Amino acid sequence: MTVASHLPGAEATDKPVEARLLAEFQQAYPSAGPTPSGEVSFELRAAPSEVPQFDGRPFSVWAYNEQVPGPVLRVRLGESVRVVLHNELPQPTTIHWHGVRVPNAMDGVPGVTQPPVPPGGSFTYQFTPKDAGTFWFHPHVRTSEQVERGLYGVLIVDDADPLPWTRDELWVLDDWLLVAGPELYPEFNTRRDLAHDGRWGNLTTVNGSHREELVVRPGERIRLRLANTANGRVFAPDFSGLDAQVIAVDGMYTARPLPAEGLVLAPGNRLDLDLKIAPELAGRTIEIIDRFTRRPFTIARIRVAGEAVPQPQFTPPSNPRIPRWEDIEAVKPRADYVLDARTGGEYGIEWTINGRVWEEALIEEEFSRLEPGRFHRLTFTNASFRLHPMHLHGQFFKVLSRNGQPVDEPFFRDTVLLRRKETVDIGLVPLDWGRWVLHCHILEHAAAGMMTAVDVPEASDRR
Repeated sequence: MTVASHLPGAEATDKPVEARLLAEFQQAYPSAGPTPSGEVSFELRAAPSEVPQFDGRPFSVWAYNEQVPGPVLRVRLGESVRVVLHNELPQPTTIHWHGVRVPNAMDGVPGVTQPPVPPGGSFTYQFTPKDAGTFWFHPHVRTSEQVERGLYGVLIVDDADPLPWTRDELWVLDDWLLVAGPELYPEFNTRRDLAHDGRWGNLTTVNGSHREELVVRPGERIRLRLANTANGRVFAPDFSGLDAQVIAVDGMYTARPLPAEGLVLAPGNRLDLDLKIAPELAGRTIEIIDRFTRRPFTIARIRVAGEAVPQPQFTPPSNPRIPRWEDIEAVKPRADYVLDARTGGEYGIEWTINGRVWEEALIEEEFSRLEPGRFHRLTFTNASFRLHPMHLHGQFFKVLSRNGQPVDEPFFRDTVLLRRKETVDIGLVPLDWGRWVLHCHILEHAAAGMMTAVDVPEASDRR
């Protein structure tokens, strides 16, 4: 049974305002992707592996194709993707294509969109991305364990006509909780993890290296893609001293280039930077410092060396039609999601949405019904003192306000970080039909119940 979880008064929406908000959205957000121009096929083998991780030391992991991070799958906008997953793990698994607007049956959520792939089994994912951008993929079965063991990779969808950056670089950010050996700490979803902000490691890596160094030449102009694949750690990379501008958030282009000051990547977030290497930086090494916690540390280094090259001159990509979505007070929230914790469950602590854990929500099937092609305002209320990056499958949204104060983020996103006791309003217009899960992307919080779903009916199923 699906029921609308509208708040009282939700139907008292100002129709002219809603119509304007919808019209603004339709100019900025494609309802369908381009006509497929061909197909690119990949095979992923998920299996226990030993890889030369952490600067060459052998390390036992679970990996896609014996790589951590997994292989970068790269296609061009308009190409269809076919990925055959072979499960050689001792557990069932799936693949969720984080941020990619896929058909619902390809979303990789067991019990919702597909059965889990058993050990020894295979499953074929097929979809045509609707958006160019930086996305990633990971299991949605025992996610907090399987991702921590190394099962994740990046999907890059290039523009149909890429701009002439001197190069396109990727930094996959992660952290690892290690014990002597080194070995991965063998217990998952511990009470400590659940009582705090998930599992934070004692070693951070970029592309699997603890000492990542990007060597560039003076004059280069680089598209630098950042993806946070950590279970719980939030990164705040400081690019001070460099000419760096944000051009995409969670794979979607911003309305205009944005200053890189104060960057925050919660688990699941991605950022694309337009990075210009000034000639006067020749011979210098710039440390990229993380400043999210009270103990700053070096994430990676950028070393400027070699002969200077002419810097390409072009206007970076953007989506200037991103709506401002002002005067939203006239539109009542469709649903309010209260995030909190309670004692109980397998791990001693359960993380809840509106007082229920995921298993209870599945049994009751009381999920928010969001009509397609209509503007919706949703409210997240963090009643706890912990961080909660909330991720919505299948749809992108725009942050409208924080703690009642309007926010003009000139971009869409698929994951938003809520800090302690914070309230965030988002706006979205669902276009892709199906049942889509909504959960905290601190993976231990999701494992302990902080997940629900929204139902977007097909047009023929509207009531």
